[in-house]
Amino acid sequence: MARVLATPIHDGSLDFMRGRKLAIEVTDLGLRWVLTLRGDRLGVVDEEPEASVRGSATDLLLLASRLEDADTLFFQRALVLTGDTELGLTARNLLERLPWESVPLGLRIALNRGARFARSARAAHRCEAV
Repeated sequence: MARVLATPIHDGSLDFMRGRKLAIEVTDLGLRWVLTLRGDRLGVVDEEPEASVRGSATDLLLLASRLEDADTLFFQRALVLTGDTELGLTARNLLERLPWESVPLGLRIALNRGARFARSARAAHRCEAV
């Protein structure tokens, strides 16, 4: 994460997060991280967030891998943004502008394979449930 966000941190693109708190919540796994920018580091804090992005592990993985775009996932209500929507949308827009090539190749491969596997598993589960 430090490598991917190094340029936005140093060029000031991530300054909107300075002192602000944004949560990422993985609803089906009961996980939650509240992120803030302090100095030149994005870190996790144990504080209440100003905004939260919530979704299942599969949907967040699809977003991170760029197999699904944010607008589609929010429109389908697979991802939910609460609280300070301007903060959440600014963070989302920044992440969408990050060059995919700046993500280390191994991480891109892992995200892609993990997202494809999760999407297939979800589809198979839905077929069995019918």
